Parts: sequence; C-alpha cells; structure tokens
Amino acid sequence: MVADKVEIQTLSYQQGAEPARWICDGSTTFELSEGNRTERGTDIILYVNEENKDFLEKYKLQSILDKYAKFLPVPVQFGTRTESEPDGEDEEGKPKYKEVEKPNIINTVKPIWTKAPSELKDEDYLSFYKELYPFTEDPLFWIHLNVDYPFNLTGVLYFPKIKNDVEIQRNKIKLFSRQVFITDDVKDIVPEFLMLLHGVIDSPDIPLNVSRSFLQADGNVKKINTYITKKVADKLAELFKNDRKSYEEKWNDIGVFVKYGIVSEPKFAERAKDFVLLNNVKKDFFTLAEYREKVAPVQTDKDGNVVYLYSANADRQHSYISAAEKKDTMYCY
Repeated sequence: MVADKVEIQTLSYQQGAEPARWICDGSTTFELSEGNRTERGTDIILYVNEENKDFLEKYKLQSILDKYAKFLPVPVQFGTRTESEPDGEDEEGKPKYKEVEKPNIINTVKPIWTKAPSELKDEDYLSFYKELYPFTEDPLFWIHLNVDYPFNLTGVLYFPKIKNDVEIQRNKIKLFSRQVFITDDVKDIVPEFLMLLHGVIDSPDIPLNVSRSFLQADGNVKKINTYITKKVADKLAELFKNDRKSYEEKWNDIGVFVKYGIVSEPKFAERAKDFVLLNNVKKDFFTLAEYREKVAPVQTDKDGNVVYLYSANADRQHSYISAAEKKDTMYCY
C-alpha cells in the first residue's frame, strides 16, 4: 500500500540452498530469480512511493514499532544507539569511558504477562503499568490472567483510579495474539462493565478479522468473557474478605465497576451481592445484608417491606435527612 514494488532477498538455512530473489509491483504477476544473499536470512525491501515518504522518517517508524512490535517474542532492532562503556583509567586513576554504538533493540521479548505470577513482584506490575501508561497514577490493584484450558489466555488487568473523564479512559485494554498487537477495541471479549480497566490480554484463540456478529457467536470468546468476569469477582471478593478497611477506602473507585457490573451482568451480580457496599450519610459502610439488618427495626412499613431512604446529594437534602435522623432512620448513598 505504501510502495511501488516489494523485493525479497532470502537464503534458507538448509545445506546447499541457493539464494532467491522475489519482486512484485502489486499486480497479479511477480518475478523470481537468483538472489544475492551469502548468509542465511531474509531482506524485505520496500520501494516507498512518493506520497508515502513520511513512512521513512524515524519518528514515524518508531511509533509504528512501538505500537505493533513492542512485545514481539523475538528481538527487533531499529538502528543503533550510543552508550558509554568503561575504558580503563586516566592519569589520576579515575575511570574513563568511551562511546560505543550498540544495536537498538526496541521490544521486550518476555513481558510480564508471559511469566508466572510467582516470578513477579509488585514492583514488576507497577513498572509494566508505567510502561503502558506513562502519565497515569498508580493503579488500585491488578489481576493476572493465566489459563491454558479450555482456551488459551494470558494477561494483566489493572483497576485504575477513576476520574471524571470516564469516557476518555476507554479503549485502554490492548489485545495481543502471541505477543503481536491486534487492537485496543476489545468489545465483546471483555464484559462491558470492565471496559474501563487498563492492561493487556493475549489469546491465540480469539478469531481475528471477522465480523462483530461472528465474534459474539464464537464459543471461545464467550468462555473468555465469562472467565474474565469470574476472575474479577474472585479478586474483589478476596480483597473484601482479607482487608475490608482497604477495600472501603478504594470503594469510590471500585464502586463504579461493581455497580455497573450488577446492573449489566447477572452472573456477576450474583457474586457481587456479598461485596457491594452502601454507605450512609455518616460515611459508614455496609454490605446489603448488613444494611438491611441495620434499618429493618425502624424502617419497615405496615406491609412488612423494608424501606431504604436514598440521597443523591446530602447537602441539598439536609433538611430531609435531619428529620429522618430524629426518627432514628438512616439515609444511604
């Protein structure tokens, strides 16, 4: 699409192989002849056309490599870089350095999602997060995905601190297939209520270049969607059980995901009823069961229904809240 013609010079590793040259201008015909390589390997040469000369500029190539090749499983070199190396000592015994040219490897061959969680520390997850999102605050916590049956899926999903510009934070999950970047549009693969998460997922079992209707009907995609929902629910339940105080401190951020999940995903709602929180105007937190038990004695009507008083803005509704408090009733958010 960007070149007048493409030429390939290649030589196989096999004993006695001869170099070959293939060239094509994009039409239905091509030329195959003897090549000029003397060592095994392949050169792919693009004769870039005039209107796409910007693809030869360093910054343009760098941005393409950063997007699509940043985590390829083989080293990718883009030019060279200058580094300082020790070069003995000067007359005063101080170390000397010399500038040397070294291959500029632009990718991380073994990113953290390809490793076992037992190999990693918190610092590794935070460092990777900063690599993906350099100008973003540290995440609240993360989930490491690693399953090889009945489908293959690896990845790391981060719970970010939620800002007011929620829409801007969408499309932050990157989809890879065998460490090759595919897209950051993961609709249907990741449940809708988790689209605000950050991170990466990698699966060779997700069909590529197909219509959205086909994607929605694919069995592996449905299983992956269900698995991610379960892993998130498990993680939230674990955080709530192990350190409720810390969970409550994060609730302003976590609550967005949990409440959205409850109204949009029935299976998640069933799990989330145990760790979704309500807080009253005094900033006390309650689970649904705890809140019902708290208010039932004074907020049950004549038909036996427990009544929840809800406030969207405690300051504006202060007079109603004060009147309720005098009757020992309680408002929640």
